Amino acid sequence: MFEGFDQKRITTSGTTINLVQGGSGPPLLLLHGYPEMHLMWHKVAPRLAEDFTVVVPDLRGYGDSGKPEGDAEHRNYSKRVMAQDQVEVMQQLGFETFYLAGHDRGARVSHRLTLDHPERVRKLAVLDIIPTHRMFQVVNKEMATSTYHWFFLIQPYDFPERVIGANPEYFLRYRFERMENYQTIFPPEVLDEYTRCFSDPGTIHATCEDYRAGASIDLVYDDADFGVNKVTCPLFALWSETGYMGRTNDVLAVWREYATDVRGQSLPCGHYIPEEMPGEAYDILRAFFI
Repeated sequence: MFEGFDQKRITTSGTTINLVQGGSGPPLLLLHGYPEMHLMWHKVAPRLAEDFTVVVPDLRGYGDSGKPEGDAEHRNYSKRVMAQDQVEVMQQLGFETFYLAGHDRGARVSHRLTLDHPERVRKLAVLDIIPTHRMFQVVNKEMATSTYHWFFLIQPYDFPERVIGANPEYFLRYRFERMENYQTIFPPEVLDEYTRCFSDPGTIHATCEDYRAGASIDLVYDDADFGVNKVTCPLFALWSETGYMGRTNDVLAVWREYATDVRGQSLPCGHYIPEEMPGEAYDILRAFFI
């Protein structure tokens, strides 16, 4: 699915990152969301590689990347540490600055990376999120229902790990198969690969730690930055018109509290934008980054 891409493994100061790289031109880093891995970009990355050197990694804890154990303060899966992995990956590939796009959890890592390393990111695209800092301020029945996993996965070790581990394939596929036309959005070979990676007990633990960090140490960093440190590079927000974000938030207005140069739009699809509307996602991202 990444024809012409090279697979690589890069050791960072904290773990080992699995990735694919292809194309030529300015560097573009694409980060995936939960509960997926780099494969979620398979419909978009090859086309972007016509104009960019595209780097598509598995985040730490996901896919075939390393899976450090969690710690009491969940720092091993803070977005600061996960972002540092990606900065080091790009440095080792020879890229001191780059374009950056992230979906879901990858967008949260991207947001933190851009705050911590503003000199690295030329432009930032975030797909179907508002900042974590704001998400926890607007908790209500709809938010808790639509994003129930936020509150399940943050429960103390090892309750969610044991529940998911009892049938990880069911837990994973439930997220996709409840969607209309999921068979055309997620080909069988893609779902099989998602299942293979997510069924690893190390992945289950790591992804819980990702969310535990989001509800603890990440908020400490976010609180320190709010109103003081904003994203200053151009930021494009792309979100689902029918999903929770689009239904309940003025996405652009929210992002303008966290960034100085914001533009964006919605698309008539669900949460998994690069897989549901890959042609439109490609057009928008290419136009923004060119």
